[in-house]
Amino acid sequence: MGGFEWISLTTDYGLSDGFVAACHGVIARLAPGVRVIDVTHGVAPGDVPRGAAVLAQTVPHLPPAVHIAVVDPGVGTARRGVAARTPGGLLVGPDNGLLPWAADALGGIEALVELANPEWFLPDVSRTFHGRDIFAPVAARLAVGADIADAGPATDPATLVRLADPVVAVGEGWLEAEVLTIDRFGNVQLAATGEALDGLGEHLRVGGVRAVRGATFAAAAPGGLVVYVDSAGRAAVAINGGRAAVVLSVTPGDVVRLVAA
Repeated sequence: MGGFEWISLTTDYGLSDGFVAACHGVIARLAPGVRVIDVTHGVAPGDVPRGAAVLAQTVPHLPPAVHIAVVDPGVGTARRGVAARTPGGLLVGPDNGLLPWAADALGGIEALVELANPEWFLPDVSRTFHGRDIFAPVAARLAVGADIADAGPATDPATLVRLADPVVAVGEGWLEAEVLTIDRFGNVQLAATGEALDGLGEHLRVGGVRAVRGATFAAAAPGGLVVYVDSAGRAAVAINGGRAAVVLSVTPGDVVRLVAA
């Protein structure tokens, strides 16, 4: 196999400890010619849906790579570690719902294996740091051309844990959609696609707050609410110069109602 020139890394590790550096170090020791793209390490601790959404929305824009994702509140338990092959690259991480959305974005799973070959792990595997001791060394070996079939036994992709589909409901003049993510600017990304906004008109109420449809944040007056299609093609809500998540008092998983005004 030809391998990959790139590994991407998505975690909830933050940057105040040495966790990310340790993963980089393992990759550098085993695959010194492979470059690493840090997608984010700012996922809230244990927030699997947020990690899954960020990963799925980012991987289509990366070069072909081995994508490591570690948001893993079940580390050390019976949850599996897995590697998946897709037309657009490989995915490595815990089997907790983190990977399937990204696999779909990369063309779907062609093969799935359970990580069960201890020769591919570090010699001493910590119960609490599989990112360093299992996922990073597995990804490094795959990047330099090792066969995914040697990482462990093949398993049915249908057995992969998937997150529940987020809530989206559309009616005459209204849309209800689950909050998928909230970015660092306080913009509220909804699970609905941008096309779901087409029947709602120019003037809206979002959770009871007046809003306008627009293509940019400046479509609303300063402090005003704007409903737009974001860079991932999702319906989203922002405030020109403010934080929509604060004004709407929402967090990921809440359902927001948009009504034509």
